[in-house]
Amino acid sequence: MDGSNDDFIQVTDGALDSSECRQLVDAFEASGAVAPGRVGGGVHVELKDSHDLTISGRPEWQQLEGMLNAAMLRGLVAYARRWPHVLIAPVMLQAPAADGQLERLTPERIAGMDDAALSALLRVVFRPGAINLQRYRAGQGGYPYWHCELYPRDAQAETLHRHLLWTVYLNEGFQAGETEFLYQRRKVAPRTGSLLIAPAAFTHTHRGNRPEGGDKYIATSWVMFQRAERLYANG
Repeated sequence: MDGSNDDFIQVTDGALDSSECRQLVDAFEASGAVAPGRVGGGVHVELKDSHDLTISGRPEWQQLEGMLNAAMLRGLVAYARRWPHVLIAPVMLQAPAADGQLERLTPERIAGMDDAALSALLRVVFRPGAINLQRYRAGQGGYPYWHCELYPRDAQAETLHRHLLWTVYLNEGFQAGETEFLYQRRKVAPRTGSLLIAPAAFTHTHRGNRPEGGDKYIATSWVMFQRAERLYANG
């Protein structure tokens, strides 16, 4: 795992192995349902030039979607250990103490949790977003527009529930094609099976640079807040 930066960008190598990545790429190419990539306002190839497939909600993709979400959750556990306020700053969580009384969760309390307990807590607060597989053609594709993942377009405010973005890089062997973060002045080079997690807000405005010498494949989505009617059901 990349531990050299404190910019809230986490890169974990080996989140998926190469055979799992190959399986996703092959299934994408064989799907017959790939469509031009969209941004919030529709298809605008000058902003984003890709071919996409949303796999969530498709029964034939359920196993592979589960594999990706499991990899994301493992990465999220590590992210929450490194930056525990990703979990406790937005929501004032309480949990039973040794005497049975509720107490506010602290970074120290989270540090003492094992992975299973922390995973369960993360699933209380967060939910997985819809997963897109994307292909960017060599010398042509990319997402050159500087953007973040939050925008207030939809009436149900789903896009405002995005807390973190994540990407699994499914291949390498090409030049450029980095995920570039504007304010952090950082480029993340694709490596097969590596997982990128970063905040979804404007602080981590980013773009996807054009691959050269080979097509680029990724799986990407968001860590979403649970909706209020579930998160505060007993409030």
